[in-house]
Amino acid sequence: MATLARLFQHLSIGSVVVRDVRILPPACGISTESLARVMNKPKPGTGKAYRRIVHYPEQYTVEPLKVTNLAGRDPETGRLIAKGIGGGIKHKYHWVKWVRDGPAEGEPQVEKVIDVIHDGCRTAKVALVAVGDELKYILATENMKPGDLIKTSRFIPRIPVRANEGDAYPLGALQVGTQIHCLEKFPGQPCHLIHSAGTYGTILRKFGDLVVVQLPSKQEFAFQQTCMATVGRVSNIYHNKTPIGSAQKNRELGNRPRSGLWHRKDGRHGRKIRKLPPMRVVAAPAEPAAEAINFTLKL
Repeated sequence: MATLARLFQHLSIGSVVVRDVRILPPACGISTESLARVMNKPKPGTGKAYRRIVHYPEQYTVEPLKVTNLAGRDPETGRLIAKGIGGGIKHKYHWVKWVRDGPAEGEPQVEKVIDVIHDGCRTAKVALVAVGDELKYILATENMKPGDLIKTSRFIPRIPVRANEGDAYPLGALQVGTQIHCLEKFPGQPCHLIHSAGTYGTILRKFGDLVVVQLPSKQEFAFQQTCMATVGRVSNIYHNKTPIGSAQKNRELGNRPRSGLWHRKDGRHGRKIRKLPPMRVVAAPAEPAAEAINFTLKL
């Protein structure tokens, strides 16, 4: 696209020198709007899924939110960006509150789990939690059930705490070897890391004011000890081990069929194609050598 843009900048038609794509005369047979769409076409992998748009209200609510399915198209231009997306069952979206905030000193804040429900817009289950007169959604842990009491605190004691599943503490307050999820990248920001079903991170070691955490990708990162994290493993642990089962089920999940063309296995998604070994000559086995006869008679 960049090469095409440079060519159009220096293209001359008659006595008119085109300096901008938007002033291209209609004599070339391509409309200005169509050419601009081709030049400015967004690419996948920029943080946009092109699957749905959630209509958020001004204030936080636990009411299921309406969504608009995009089917892989750009919401502004309507062009198809991500292939393989479309159709499926339309689900309501449950707004998860990613900030687990608690008292900085004193006793931790106690919250009660009201219900654990399935959200069709994400792989993990969500839990409806009540604290005082406030209701909110959080990601459910592996063994979380209605009626559980969970704690939230930002205090870092001298001795690490013995936390239970669903409790939220700073990294500096947890023991080495604890499984965590919903980890803050920077203190005070929403929990950006470890959201997928069945995933968890592990606290490996501590040095100074930093805590080393191994993420599900097996990469190790050092975070500040004041970053909040939730103890336990994310729910729905068999998500990646459950087969889809049929093409109809795959369509219900919002995935369109593949192209059907045969593609050579180039190793991008699995086993590598290695170089063939050198040629080896297959010959008849050599005859065994005759045994030597030794004479012991002295002449």
